[in-house]
Amino acid sequence: MSVYLTVSKICKSFGSFQALKEASFSVNEGELVCILGPSGCGKTTLLRVIAGLEEQNSGEIVQKGVTISNLPPDQRDFGIVFQSYALFPNLTIKKNIIFGLQTRNQSSEIIENRLNELLSLIGLESHKNKYPAQLSGGEQQRVALARALAPSPGLLLLDEPLSALDAKVRQFLRLEIKNLQKKLGVTTIMVTHDQEEALSMADRIILMNKGVIEQIGTPQELYSKPETSFTADFIGKTNLISAKKISENKIKMFGQEFDCSEPLMSEEITVAIRPEDIKISKQLSEPNIIQGRVLEIEFLGSYSIGQIEVQYNDQKEILICHLPIDNNEQSSIAKNSQISFSLNPNSLKIVSS
Repeated sequence: MSVYLTVSKICKSFGSFQALKEASFSVNEGELVCILGPSGCGKTTLLRVIAGLEEQNSGEIVQKGVTISNLPPDQRDFGIVFQSYALFPNLTIKKNIIFGLQTRNQSSEIIENRLNELLSLIGLESHKNKYPAQLSGGEQQRVALARALAPSPGLLLLDEPLSALDAKVRQFLRLEIKNLQKKLGVTTIMVTHDQEEALSMADRIILMNKGVIEQIGTPQELYSKPETSFTADFIGKTNLISAKKISENKIKMFGQEFDCSEPLMSEEITVAIRPEDIKISKQLSEPNIIQGRVLEIEFLGSYSIGQIEVQYNDQKEILICHLPIDNNEQSSIAKNSQISFSLNPNSLKIVSS
């Protein structure tokens, strides 16, 4: 798979505030990459720098072998969909979609063929003579996507394209966008603050925090192998526990020893434990067994979330865990009850602070 876009050591400041700090990554041809992070982390600024809508203070951007770092937006090969869609309210759906083709002086035959192709792709053939205000939010989003794709750009940029929609429409459209992107094979960078969106759509995720790229990897890698406490805490739910190294494969936390399969590089460590990796157990002879009291149980349909209080050496720690629904139906786990649970050595992930 060939590299389509390379972003190298991009820095961007607004006055004394440094929004981007040496951001570097590459995007492969045909790949869908999500730039993910909390509000204010620099993800939209990074997207705007790639588009040429913001000028970086330093760093380089290379698109398909051509350095575009200092080119104006109209000389860069991309289509963009903004959070607000930015459709022309006085133009019909047809005229919105073909706007970019008309400005490129394409023939009427080419324009008509491309229009019909895109209307078919987004399933809005019967709406082409309507105006944006006559469409739902989800339909407007699809029109904005078709308009961005009309000139057949090499790169598609999506700036939180689903954030204005309700949850059910968002869930439907993220699958639709992903399938459309794969069908067209267009290299895509999408900005989002929604971890579920990134996990379900991206080939790879670029996770940002305070202007810095925290970790890059597949959704599975970021979830299963977080490198930092920020990654572990932002991607899904997790428990972050302070621990100490005892030997090459043993750590001490909650006042007792636990086997751990991860490499232990320092004496003071942070352990990330996913809620689903905390297994309720009645076999007290198992390794890595610990006991605690159920503080709260939150029913969520197919499973429940439990808050478990672990007391040791006059200290308390609260763990979040998943409780199978059948346990609750059998009333074997109830609020204020004492339970035992096990922590598999492979599920104890060592992360940097």
